Amino acid sequence: MSATPCSVVVLISGNGSNLQALIDHAEGSPYRISAVISNKADAFGLQRARKAGIPTRVLDHREFADRESFDQRLMAEIDAFKPDLLVLAGFMRILSAGFVQHYSGRVLNIHPSLLPAYRGTHTHERVLEAGEPEHGVSVHFVTEELDGGPVILQAIVPVAADDTRDSLASRVFVQEHRIYPKAVDWFASGRLCMRDNAAWLDGERLGVQGIREKSL
Repeated sequence: MSATPCSVVVLISGNGSNLQALIDHAEGSPYRISAVISNKADAFGLQRARKAGIPTRVLDHREFADRESFDQRLMAEIDAFKPDLLVLAGFMRILSAGFVQHYSGRVLNIHPSLLPAYRGTHTHERVLEAGEPEHGVSVHFVTEELDGGPVILQAIVPVAADDTRDSLASRVFVQEHRIYPKAVDWFASGRLCMRDNAAWLDGERLGVQGIREKSL
């Protein structure tokens, strides 16, 4: 592990519970959070960052004419912190191709489903409606394909017969907060990378579903 911690910039839009998990895990880890940037000024995650002494920035997407101009300004804000890794933690924006290409291989996202199943939104409801026996969460590299980048790590959550959207979501959240810091650790310590549009860990190419873990 390098003596210099991996510099991470986190993008958020809301509550920032995954940001908090990353903050809590950061002490003694191979990464440090250099900044938190939100497209919403009232995002509670900004308070979490400030409490932890992390610099924050707000960039309101509504003040820009289009997605590309917002992303160009966002890239300038991010690059000012010279990050090694960009982490999306509830950042509710579809990123332009130019943005994704600029940070290719250096952007992680977390998605509440067992990718490649149930891309997009309302995953908990869709899983329940389909009668699936299992649900879960995936950490993946970000590519131009929405929720389609190489999967790194997944946690499986069994679906109970009496589950509601909220009860299922709460158990998925627990697993999000467990596996996201782990994946960031892997990247920060040089164990994880994206190559040939695949995720590689410790020199081994991961499969379509990455590493799957049963929820604890």
